[in-house]
This record gives sequence, C-alpha cells and structure tokens, in this order.
Amino acid sequence: MSRGPAVKSLAPAPARGRPRNQAARAKVLRAARALLAAAGVGAVTIEAVAAASGVSKPTIYRTWPNAQAVVMAALMQTTPVATPVAAPSSARVRALPALRQQLREIAAALASRAGRSVTLILAAADAETELSKAFRHHFILERRAEGRRLLDTAAARGEIRAGLDLDLVLDQLYGAIFFRIMLGHAPVDETMCERLLDQVMSGARR
Repeated sequence: MSRGPAVKSLAPAPARGRPRNQAARAKVLRAARALLAAAGVGAVTIEAVAAASGVSKPTIYRTWPNAQAVVMAALMQTTPVATPVAAPSSARVRALPALRQQLREIAAALASRAGRSVTLILAAADAETELSKAFRHHFILERRAEGRRLLDTAAARGEIRAGLDLDLVLDQLYGAIFFRIMLGHAPVDETMCERLLDQVMSGARR
C-alpha cells in the first residue's frame, strides 16, 4: 500500500545566521575574559576558549584567525565608561564627543586587570610578536578606522578646518596611545586621553 508523499513538518526551522553567530561570539568573549582575568594572556588558547565556551574550534576560527585576536576582541569588550565627563566648549565639533568617549573606553579597557596584563606583555615584547600584531590590527587600527569615519563626517560638515591631513591627526591620537604602551614610560589612562584629544583637536577646529 502506497504511503504517499511525506508530509513536511510544520514546526519552525531552527534559527540560523546572524543571531546564532552573535550568541557564539558572546560565549567566546565571555570565556576569553574569564581566562584572561584568571590566568593572563597565556591561558587564552583556542582550545581553552572552545572548552570553556562550548563553541567549536572551527566556529571560533571563522571569526578570529588566532588566539591573540580573541584576546584583543575580549579586551575591546570590557565594560565601557558609564558616565561621560562633561564636555568642554570645544565639543561644539560634533565628532569630538564621540571621539572623547571612544578614547575614554580605550583607557578603561587598558586599565582593567586584563588590559594591564596585556600592556605589560606588550611593553616587554618584540613588535613583531603575534600579540603585538594583534594589538595593532584588532585594537588600535580598528579604533583608528572608527575615528577616521568621525573626522570625515566633521570635515564634510565644515566643523574642522579644510585641508587638514586627517591621517596625521589620527596618527597623533592613536599613535600616542600605542607609543606609551610599547615603551611603558607613562600611563595610558583617562586623564592622558582627555588631554591628548583636547590638545590635538585644538589645532583642528575652525
């Protein structure tokens, strides 16, 4: 007796795509932060993160090329500053409040326990180590790209002087942070970032 064509299930298909990827990413970063806090950078391996997060190694590698990139992503995911400092009169440049908050968040990340662990290693490491490269590419350069978008918008609105070399402005901002971390001669903290932005932007405004 013929049973006829199979009837398709009316149950909803399992969720696929971005929401699932975001959930896996969050698990990986939580696990990496916990490993950083407990045992430092050396404890953050792909194997350890996979075991702690329950996310498979192939899934992790689809987002990050190595463990050092995971460390940088975890560092960038530290809790941001909750209450921005009252902006000075120079904040009439609309890009400035966003840049100020970004630099404050960088300072907060680097001042965290995990951030201090990373910066101590970076200060003593060769610039060509995987961790140093990951810091440049996944921390400083990503923040620099965000800053470039903000300054491009400010330039298009006529909020900063025409003819500025925005690459040099960005190098002054993010290069100073990177320089201090690599030499370890002075802190990268909220005060430094506030003064840095005010000094650089004082020459950029109209």
